[in-house]
Amino acid sequence: MYRVLEPQLMEDKAQALAYAETDFSAENQGFVNRFLETFPDFIRGHILDIGCGPADIPIRLSSALPLCRITGIDGAQVMIDLARAAVAEAGLSHRIALQCDRLQALTISPPADAVVSNSLLHHLPDPLHFWRALKQLAVPGAPVLVMDLARPNTQQDAKTIVARYAAHASPILRRDFYNSLLAAFTVDEVAQQLVQCELSHFVMTAVDDRHWNVSGQLK
Repeated sequence: MYRVLEPQLMEDKAQALAYAETDFSAENQGFVNRFLETFPDFIRGHILDIGCGPADIPIRLSSALPLCRITGIDGAQVMIDLARAAVAEAGLSHRIALQCDRLQALTISPPADAVVSNSLLHHLPDPLHFWRALKQLAVPGAPVLVMDLARPNTQQDAKTIVARYAAHASPILRRDFYNSLLAAFTVDEVAQQLVQCELSHFVMTAVDDRHWNVSGQLK
C-alpha cells in the first residue's frame, strides 16, 4: 500500500479535543518508560519534545525526571493551548515550556540535551527533514527516542487495527487514526531514512503491531 499524506497540523479544535481527551496513557507511559530504560544515565538536562500535542508525555517525563526541564513544540496553536492548560493543571509550568512552531522553522539555542518525539513523523511530507533536524537541535551525544505508527500492508489491515484499538473512540478519532495509519511509514522505509541521514547506528524496534521506535545517541 502506497503512503497517503494527511494534513501536517491538527488545527481543528474538535479534532484536537478528540485527541487530547482520548486515553493514551498506556502508550505514553510506555514511551516514557522506554526512554528511562534506554538512557538510565540521563537524569539532568533540557529535553526537547517535537510534536508534543497536549503535553501528556512532557508531563510524564517531568514527573519521572525531576532534575530536567522540558520544551514542548507543536505546530498547531490549538494543541499548544490544550497543552498549556494541562501543564498548568499539573503544576509544572515552571519546568515545562511550550511553544507553537513548525519543525521547518524550529531553532533551539542552546541545543537540547535530549530529544523525544511521538507520532509526528507520519504528518511530515519529507521525513528526512525531521532526521536531519535532530542534529541541529541537540548536542552531540544527546539521547534520542522517536516513536510512530507503522503503515499496514493494506487499507483493510488499517481498518482492522482501527476496529481493534479504537472501536469505542469518537468518530473523529477513528477517522484520524485510520488516516494516520495510511500516512505512516513502514519499518523498512524508516530504516532507509536513517541510512540516508547517517543515523544508521540508531536502533529500531517494533513496539507492537502498530508502532515502531528508534533510539540512539547523536554523534
